[in-house]
Amino acid sequence: MTTAASLAGAHAIVTGANRGIGAAIVAALSAAGASVSLLVRDRDAGERLAAQLPGPAAVVTASVTDADAMAAAVAAAEARLGPVSLAIANAGAAESAPFRRTDAATWRRMLDVNLMGVVHLAQATVPAMVERRAGRFVAIASTAGLTGYPYVTAYTAAKHAVVGFVRALAHETAAHGVTVNAVCPGFTDTDLTAASVARLVATTGRTEEQARAALASGNPQGRLVTPDEVAATVAWLCSAGASAIHGQAIAVDGGERA
Repeated sequence: MTTAASLAGAHAIVTGANRGIGAAIVAALSAAGASVSLLVRDRDAGERLAAQLPGPAAVVTASVTDADAMAAAVAAAEARLGPVSLAIANAGAAESAPFRRTDAATWRRMLDVNLMGVVHLAQATVPAMVERRAGRFVAIASTAGLTGYPYVTAYTAAKHAVVGFVRALAHETAAHGVTVNAVCPGFTDTDLTAASVARLVATTGRTEEQARAALASGNPQGRLVTPDEVAATVAWLCSAGASAIHGQAIAVDGGERA
């Protein structure tokens, strides 16, 4: 468990930082003593969240699908708060449709955001961590990166690719003081899940309560995961106590993958 000052002196950058799991990660890392850069597309939302944090914070803007913009955003964050030592690739998106109606544009969107967004953050941060022989890189994947789900073939493929990327990159950084891991949440109580609930309501005629129960039914605990539970796992992976945790895909799913 992280303590109030366990990440003191660290600079964390979090993509997709202004809502849901990203906002919870930002709050957890700041509470643990890290300076935090929020990498967002909506600067106003990022500034509102940054103003609520207990420690130093910066807001930078970029699309995670643009490698050059990501590199520039990381450079701007480092100019404000110093070298990035904790990089959290959280930004993601989910689109659902039967495979036969999943067109090439959908495949490109899902891969660009969910896979290449992770790769671009790694490109902008990990080489310098390796040179300093210290750092943490954490990708927020999904239980969809560990198993198959219907009607989200592109999303599932992208999340599987994230897990594979993490495992491969971990082999390259293991001897250089940099850990690389993935966190794989099950259905989590965020706006993305709310959108899934709305789709179920619209396509099946279920009530919102019934739709949420259907999503929670895969969790043996019978509930949705909370963003704070995912954030606590990320904060632990960033701590000194997790130095030997490397190349892992850790499910936060109430036992769904047990």
